Amino acid sequence: MADKKQAKKSERTIPKRKINEVKQLIDNIKSKKTILVASIKNIPASQFQEIGKKLRGKAIVKVPKKNLMFRSIDASGNSEIAKLKEYIQDSSAILFSDLDAFDLAAELVRNKSPAKAKAGQEAPNDIEIEAGPTSLVPGPAISELGALGIQIQIDKGKINIKEPKIIAKKGEKISQQAVDIMSKLEIKPFTIGFVPIAAFDSKEGKLYTDIKIDREGTLEELKIAYSKALAFAVEMAYTSQDTIKLLIVKAAGHERALINLQSSENKTEGGN
Repeated sequence: MADKKQAKKSERTIPKRKINEVKQLIDNIKSKKTILVASIKNIPASQFQEIGKKLRGKAIVKVPKKNLMFRSIDASGNSEIAKLKEYIQDSSAILFSDLDAFDLAAELVRNKSPAKAKAGQEAPNDIEIEAGPTSLVPGPAISELGALGIQIQIDKGKINIKEPKIIAKKGEKISQQAVDIMSKLEIKPFTIGFVPIAAFDSKEGKLYTDIKIDREGTLEELKIAYSKALAFAVEMAYTSQDTIKLLIVKAAGHERALINLQSSENKTEGGN
């Protein structure tokens, strides 16, 4: 009897706001095709709000506390979605959408924006100061550039970079000197935005992890694959709209070669 009273008392102490939040999360879990976990670590509030605006109509963005999200997943009645739990951290956003998981992830990548470097951060790639004119005037910048081994010359009252110079290699920690120069040259080597971590397709019952979206790289790979596939198809005489003209040209070349060979043999026989 005492246990029942204690349970009722616990239920009464749960704020209505939390109950409503869990209810909304459960409704989204049940109704949406894709539930995606994204890292929002180190994203300024202004940037977060801007991304949220761009995703309107495409996804519902929530940043619930871990315990509320876990409770919602458990109460959804879908045991498969529980796989997402291990990917939800304190700095995670949960996105609910009817888009395909990879289409939604591509939207997040598309909405990233450049960001300045901070001292102590690891360079994401080699950071290079390119050769060419700058808007910097002679003064303290000359010694600052020289300290990083950057060769300069003065032209029409402005500093020109004579040769390209890498000021931070990939994986190295960025120095304060390099940060100061990049700030003056408006170089932003980082990008800020939602980072897709994992996604669950509730219609297919599939969990996707290690989501990486590289549109340019993928297109380049497709171009290379297409060029190789076309040559292979012609070699094996596979007929299609793309290969038929090349096959005809190839056949014509073979025909000419046979005619020349036959003509050569006839001349040889006539000579004998």
